[in-house]
Amino acid sequence: MRCRFFRFTGMNIFGLETRSGTTPPTKGKMLIAAPFLNDPNFSRSVVLLCEHGEEGTVGFVLNQPANVTLGDLVAEMEPYMPPIAVNTGGPVQPSTLHILHRIPEKLGGMQVYGDIHWGGSYEVLQDLVRNGAYREDEVRLFLGYSGWSAGQLEKEMKEDTWLVGNATEDLIFRTDAHQVWKKAVSRLGKEYGFIANMPTDPQLN
Repeated sequence: MRCRFFRFTGMNIFGLETRSGTTPPTKGKMLIAAPFLNDPNFSRSVVLLCEHGEEGTVGFVLNQPANVTLGDLVAEMEPYMPPIAVNTGGPVQPSTLHILHRIPEKLGGMQVYGDIHWGGSYEVLQDLVRNGAYREDEVRLFLGYSGWSAGQLEKEMKEDTWLVGNATEDLIFRTDAHQVWKKAVSRLGKEYGFIANMPTDPQLN
């Protein structure tokens, strides 16, 4: 499934002709950071939007491993393997734990789109881990989340901070974190291939 482009204007750092679109950054879409975005919380990040409305926006960064596991956070889980990796979902409330998953019949939660759900029962999750009754590509955990107040994300879109694409289960659950941003950009179309290969430091380009 190809990502769709929202707002990408002028002959700026991307070097592409002006394009326009009608796809807003809505729930279930994917924000792709512009290649030279220097905010350390979002550099080369891809964010799945789980809420977007009049009160603001909530999402989770898909490609920032937190280098901890569920066992590190919940002591009684440590003896049970394999461990579930935890990711940094964003800078807001970094001590909170969130679940994205594809097994609503087991965990519950709120539908983001398709089979993707946000939230659910942590007690059931622990039972699933203990019993090995889940697959690694069915569950992702996040510490903290990414949040924007009402109108804030739209302002950033006008500044060409983000591209917007259609999220896929492959990018969310089955792609290595170090490949998510490049793969997401590449799926915008072959004309964006050179962006995916840009170095982090523009002076090296």
